[in-house]
Amino acid sequence: MASPTAPNTWQLQDAKARFSELCRRVSSDGPQRVTRQGKDAVVVISEAEFERLSAAGTKPSGTLVEFFQNSPWAGVELDLRRSNDLPRKVKL
Repeated sequence: MASPTAPNTWQLQDAKARFSELCRRVSSDGPQRVTRQGKDAVVVISEAEFERLSAAGTKPSGTLVEFFQNSPWAGVELDLRRSNDLPRKVKL
């Protein structure tokens, strides 16, 4: 059964025993968290939400060079010089 303090959170054993209800709640109430041994383990989301999230990050447009050329930081000068300091001594 869902926790009274967190209505969209299920303990793993409850999520397994009441999987059909969990799926219905995903459709009606949105993402549902499942905990294992008191810690967040997974979030169950709808197919539509999964497709929306997957499509958002599947294929970036353009090349890596174009990405950097279009960056708001494109004209920033970077100081890429390295320090001439010697490495620290380590006792072994």
